[in-house]
Amino acid sequence: MPQITPVILCGGSGTRLWPLSRKSYPKQFTRLLGDASLFQASAARLTGEGYGAPVVLTNADFRFIVTEQLTAAGIDPGPVLIEPEGRNTAPAVLAAALYVQKTDPDAVLLVAPSDHVIPDAAAFRAAVARGMDAVAAGRLVTFGITPDRPETGYGYLQLASAPDGSGAPVALERFVEKPDTATAQAMIAGGDHLWNAGIFLFAARDIIAAFTAHAPDLVAPVRAAVDEGAPDLGFFRLAPDPWAGAGDISVDYAVMEKADAISVVPYDGQWSDLGSWEAVLAESPRDAAGVATAGPATAIDCENVLLRAESDDLELVGLGLKNIVAVAMPDAVLVADRSRAQDVKRVVDALKARGAKQATAFARDHRPWGHFETLALSDRFQVKRIVVKPGAALSLQSHVHRAEHWIVVSGTARVTVDDTVSLISENQSIYVPLGAVHRMENPGKVTMVLIEVQTGTYLGEDDIIRYEDVYARGQGARG
Repeated sequence: MPQITPVILCGGSGTRLWPLSRKSYPKQFTRLLGDASLFQASAARLTGEGYGAPVVLTNADFRFIVTEQLTAAGIDPGPVLIEPEGRNTAPAVLAAALYVQKTDPDAVLLVAPSDHVIPDAAAFRAAVARGMDAVAAGRLVTFGITPDRPETGYGYLQLASAPDGSGAPVALERFVEKPDTATAQAMIAGGDHLWNAGIFLFAARDIIAAFTAHAPDLVAPVRAAVDEGAPDLGFFRLAPDPWAGAGDISVDYAVMEKADAISVVPYDGQWSDLGSWEAVLAESPRDAAGVATAGPATAIDCENVLLRAESDDLELVGLGLKNIVAVAMPDAVLVADRSRAQDVKRVVDALKARGAKQATAFARDHRPWGHFETLALSDRFQVKRIVVKPGAALSLQSHVHRAEHWIVVSGTARVTVDDTVSLISENQSIYVPLGAVHRMENPGKVTMVLIEVQTGTYLGEDDIIRYEDVYARGQGARG
C-alpha cells in the first residue's frame, strides 16, 4: 500500500464555541477534551505505519502554534503551508495537492479537519485502509459517519445502496444539504444516508484532475500561488497576489458535488465535529444527572448541564439548573439554553456590532515567543504580564507614543536599550524611555515572566517600529 500523506486543515476561526474559541486562538488549539488539543489529537490519529509527515494548511498567526503543538505531541512537523488569507477549503486542498505532487507524483492524500473528535484512532485508520483500493482505481473517497440520531446540523451523503456492514466503500449517489428534522428522520430510516464527515482520501493527480474538470477557475491562481511561494523560517508561504484571485469556496461545492467517481467509506465509530457546546457536552464525561463540569466549576441540584470555567481565579457555580450551558472565561461568560447551542454565532455577531473586543480576541494574546495579558488599562497607562519562552526573543523595536518600565518576577531577561545590553534578574527592573530602540530576550532554560508598565498618550499594539525580528513579522505586531 502506498504511503499516505495527511493534509490537516487548521486555518479556521471557530466561533460556535465562543467564548473558549475565538479568531485569535480557535478551538483546534485548545484542550477541550483530555490532555491534548484537538489539533494534536487529529495529527496523532494520522500517524503510524503507512503515514508520512503531515502537511498543515494554516495562516500566519497560527504557524508557530502548529509547530509547537506538533513537537510537544512528539510528531515531527512536515511542511506547513501558510495561506495569505482564508479562501475556504477548495483552494487549500488544491494547494496541498499541487505542493506535494512536486516531489511525489504518486502521492496519496488524506485530507482532514483539525478539530474533529474520533476516539478510536485504530478503527479510523482501518477505515482509511478500506478506501485505498478505490483510490487505486482512480476514485475520490470521502467518509460517511453512521448516524445515531436525526441530526439537522450536519450535511448527509446519500449512497447508491445501503452499506452491507462490512465497511467496504459504496458509490456516492449525491450530497445532501443540512435537512430539517422530518427529512433527517426519513433519511435515517431509509438506511442509505450517512453524515458527511468532510474527510477525503485521493491521489494528488486525481484531485488535481477533478479541479481542472470542475473548478478550472481555481487552478491557475492556486498553481501560481504554489509556484511563486517561498520558504520562510521553515514554513512555506503561498504567494499572496495569485492567492487573492482564488475563489472563496468549499471543496464540496467546487469539486466533490460535481465529480462522478466518488466512493464513500462508512464509519460506524464515535465521531464529532464539536460544532457546538451541545456536542461538547455529549462528548464529555457526565454524572448520573447528565452534568459535565470542567475547571473550578460546581453543580448543585443540576440536570443535563455543562459548566466550564477556564480560570483558576474564578468559581463557576450552578444551582438548580436544567439544560443549560455555562462557560466562564476571565473576560467573558456565556449562559445559554442547550437548545440554542447552535446559535452562538449570533452572540459573536452581536458583540462585533457593538465593537466588543471579546468577540474575536482573548485577554491573553499568544505570540511566537510566548504570550501577554493586560492586567490594568486606563487612558495613559497599561499594565501587562509578559511570559517569554526559554531562548525566545521579542523583536528589536521602538515606540513613538509610550515609554515602558519592566520588572522581572521570574527568570532572567537580557534587555537591550539603545547601545546598552543588561541582564535583569528576579526583583530587578529597567526603564525603556520613549523612542529608545529596545529588545527583550530570555537567555535561560526556564520561562521568564515580567510585569510591563506602559505610560504614554497612545498604548495601542500598532505603535511599533520594528528593526529586526527572528519571526519575520511585519510592522504593528506585538513584540
